[in-house]
Amino acid sequence: MKNKRKALSIVSFFLFAMLAIIMLFPVYYLFVGSLQDGQEIFAHGMRFFLNPAEIKWDNYPNLLTYNDGIYVTWFTNSVLYALLFTVCSLTLSSLVGYGLGAYDFKGKNFIFILVMIVMMVPLEILMLPLYKLVVNIKLINTVGGIVFPFMVAPVAIFFFRQYVAGLPRELMESARIDGCTEFGIFTRIMVPLMKPAFGAMTILLAMQNWNSFVWPLIVLRDSNKFTLTIGIASLINPYSANYDVMIAGSVVAILPILILFLFNQKFFISGLTSGGVKG
Repeated sequence: MKNKRKALSIVSFFLFAMLAIIMLFPVYYLFVGSLQDGQEIFAHGMRFFLNPAEIKWDNYPNLLTYNDGIYVTWFTNSVLYALLFTVCSLTLSSLVGYGLGAYDFKGKNFIFILVMIVMMVPLEILMLPLYKLVVNIKLINTVGGIVFPFMVAPVAIFFFRQYVAGLPRELMESARIDGCTEFGIFTRIMVPLMKPAFGAMTILLAMQNWNSFVWPLIVLRDSNKFTLTIGIASLINPYSANYDVMIAGSVVAILPILILFLFNQKFFISGLTSGGVKG
């Protein structure tokens, strides 16, 4: 029996190792491409392997000076948009999810069904009414136009609601007996218990905004307000093909989300796997 378990563990290890290699291969390919000359990529395509003498580390410093530092501006814009969106969405979505999960009131299930319906509606269907709304409230080409329409995320509401529903109501009752206000119960008692949920949603919401392309492309007009996704896409046009800058910029664009996950992975994993208080 022990030999079978050992053999199964070895097979599982090699299986997951192969899956990890397959999933990481595009990242490796992208990194190797970022060290090639742009004209060579245009003429012969990206290569899997490079000789040390052919490596162009200058592609990364060139990002800082390309077109008067426009890449740095795009990077700063993306960080700002993602930060504002994530903070606003976490705050509002957690409040809504907490209300749906912790309280019983008339129409609660109906509201939750509406949230589920909105989750299933593709963004493409909502683009036109959202665009008209942003035009009417004069948020075109502004930070608000990027953040405002999606500040309350249905996915985050659903996740927070499910997580809060697994927390013991006795904690809330004890806090009320001690004279704590409802908002105080949320901020002082429930939020600390919801840290895993906040950790998981922080990564998912930040990634959603960081990778967003279609909506910023519709709303933004000024190139100095572009996000990384739009800016990098604009590097390839009929008049120029800055492959070296584009690919190196794509590698750098991965780093913020990667760093966020590495520092937040404990809460991310526990938030997705637990549904209540363990003890």
